[in-house]
Amino acid sequence: MKIRHHIYAAAVATILASGAYAADIKVGVIGPFTGGSSPMGVSNRGGIRLAVKEINAAGGINGNKIVLVERDDEAKNERGVQISQEFINNEKVSATLGFINTGVVLASSRFYQDAKIPVITMASGSVITKQFPNAPENYIYRISAADSIQAPLIAKEAVEKRGFKKVAILADSTNYGQLGREDMEKALKSYGVTPVISEKFNIGDVDMTSQILSAKNAGAEVILTYAIGPELAQIANGMAKLGWKKPMIGSWTLSLSNFIDTAGKNGNGAMMPQTFIQLGNTPKRKAFIDSYLAEYKPKNGLIPSAVSAAQGYDSVYLLAAAIKQANSTEGPKILAALNGLNAPVEGVITTYVKPYTPTDHEAIKAKNVVMGVVENGRVEYLNAEDANLSTSKKK
Repeated sequence: MKIRHHIYAAAVATILASGAYAADIKVGVIGPFTGGSSPMGVSNRGGIRLAVKEINAAGGINGNKIVLVERDDEAKNERGVQISQEFINNEKVSATLGFINTGVVLASSRFYQDAKIPVITMASGSVITKQFPNAPENYIYRISAADSIQAPLIAKEAVEKRGFKKVAILADSTNYGQLGREDMEKALKSYGVTPVISEKFNIGDVDMTSQILSAKNAGAEVILTYAIGPELAQIANGMAKLGWKKPMIGSWTLSLSNFIDTAGKNGNGAMMPQTFIQLGNTPKRKAFIDSYLAEYKPKNGLIPSAVSAAQGYDSVYLLAAAIKQANSTEGPKILAALNGLNAPVEGVITTYVKPYTPTDHEAIKAKNVVMGVVENGRVEYLNAEDANLSTSKKK
């Protein structure tokens, strides 16, 4: 018995030494770490881990360490639901970060809402933060540019700045693609423009010839997109194969590595809204980029999805600020703090000054978004002035 007791005591000592004690703050991390959406999920998780590492090294939150519980949702709605129930019922997380895919977060949100556990999501579907209009408190927050912000910027670039009137929309068949298409059509309508054609395709489709020919035959001058990297690359490569090159302007996912790498030179010139571009144009951004590259050593020195990495990083600091202010890991108290953060939170996207209110759960506003462009295998600022102004004007 004494031997058993000593083994048990040693095990407890080891656990305590590792920091895994009762006061640890458990935070769920959910995202697509495999499959076509994985550049977003892996980059997001990388940014989250970096922020947690920094915070814990500095003493944690009110002396308590953040412990991440990570799960791959595979960009599948049903997996998101399963993981969310596990996080809530078994892991007893204080909050959850991630949720990259619109469909996954829409399928899962109600579980967090019912459990009164805050979520800070990176998904962009406009309806995400407005699912519970009659609830006294809304536990769903966002730290990405909603499609209601992105679609008007895409329409402005295509119609107002470039003068295109004959536009084609190519969107995938997911919640993300189809809700984004609706936002795009609404934004175009404000310019009196109706798409000459709107085509859809499925995740995994490798031949976009029919959709591209439909756009070509309709006289499209520009292709507007709502999809993810692999299928977007098939559009760019399909146009090149047919010898019909038209500008691509789409949602932020045109910045994903699996679009840029697969499209190659055919992806050059693709334009998209971005909240973060991999350029160390402030000390904070440079330190973040350097840390990410040193920690994960991505191919070609490029973050697979710089936007996702930055959003993940900033989401941790916003959550940490709320937990510190609330001096609690109880959901309603974290919510109250998120809805009225006392002090600014310096992130890599921007410095957040009261980013959330009880009625506005969107940390990112139109002023925080710039246009990016694919040039020679990486994303650059479309407008040179944004590279310099993006820090000062966006606070």
